[in-house]
Formats: sequence, structure tokens, C-alpha cells
Amino acid sequence: MYTSFLSAIDIMGTFAFAVSGAISAMEKKLDPFGTLIIAFVTAIGGGTLRDVLVGNMPVTWLHNEISILVIFWSAVAAMLFGTYLNQFKTALFLFDALGLGLFTITGVEIGLKYAFSASICVALGTITACFGGIIRDVLLNKLPLIFHREVYALACIVGGSVYYLLYRTSLDKDVSMIICILLIVVIRIIAVRYKLALPRLGLK
Repeated sequence: MYTSFLSAIDIMGTFAFAVSGAISAMEKKLDPFGTLIIAFVTAIGGGTLRDVLVGNMPVTWLHNEISILVIFWSAVAAMLFGTYLNQFKTALFLFDALGLGLFTITGVEIGLKYAFSASICVALGTITACFGGIIRDVLLNKLPLIFHREVYALACIVGGSVYYLLYRTSLDKDVSMIICILLIVVIRIIAVRYKLALPRLGLK
């Protein structure tokens, strides 16, 4: 049950980020090929960097045909129904928040698999969740969201830390995952709803 649930989480996160990436590309009026590339980068960028860092080679998506198909068809669906989807900005935001929570858990799980320390596990979760979006924004010539607006990476750090702690208890692992995914989504919703952000630094 635990392994199958983790696989389901990975697929759902891939779907959520692929749709988010495709919509971002369409907002910049990229052609279908460019939209597909951005969808792939958003969905696999963080996981690829994570795998390179821990030496998990070849990287996960290279031998996971399901992930590739999920990204491809998610991007195609976004291109076909993008105009309709764009009317539901709240739904798109929730897709991104859900992907953030889902991928944070998969990243922490990799750290636990390699028996890394708590801080490294949480860092891997944050990298997995955030760096696809960073690469996406850089390619789209935008300042990455994580660097200047709202509580984003901090939500991953909090959720990942709570998951690491719950993992060490007797609580069912699937329940722990659900709690932490919901925690990250709720933090993102509250941050956006009340315009919460870390203080900005600057030089005069």
C-alpha cells in the first residue's frame, strides 16, 4: 500500500506541475513544441536535479515511461483546453500548490531511502518541489516566484520537516503523507489569501 501510494503521489505531482508549466508557457504565447518543453522541465526539473545530487542514475524519469506519458498528455490537454482552464485561475493555483506538496514528499522519501540526515531530507524535498518551477521561470524570462513573492519554499520546508518527524513515529506512512501534503497546500493558500511573504532585502 505504502509503495503504491507513493507512486500515485508521484504521478499526481507530475500531472499537476506539467499542467502548471504548460499554462505558464501559453501565457507567454509559446508554440506547441515550446509549451511541451516547458511542461517537461516544470514536471521533471526538480526531480532530475535531486537524482543527480544523490547519484541516482540514470535519473528516475528516464526509466519511467508512465511519467513521460503523463507529462505529454497533460501538456496536450492544457493546450487544447487552455483557454477554458485559464478562466479557473484558482484551480490552476491549486494545481501548483498540490504539485508542491506532492513533490516535497517524494523528495524527502528519496532522502530517507539513502538514510540522510533530517536537514538533507528536507532540502531534497524542497529541491524536488521548487527547482522545476525555477527552471521554468528562467526559461520564460521571469524572476522565479520562489525568490520574490509569497511563502513558497518555506511551505516545502515546513511540510517536509513535519513529514520527517511523523515518519519516525508509528503513524501510518500514507496518513503522514496526506497530512503533510495538505499542510503545504494550506500554507500556500493562507500565504496567498493574506499576502504573506518573507521580508525583502535591499541596499540603499
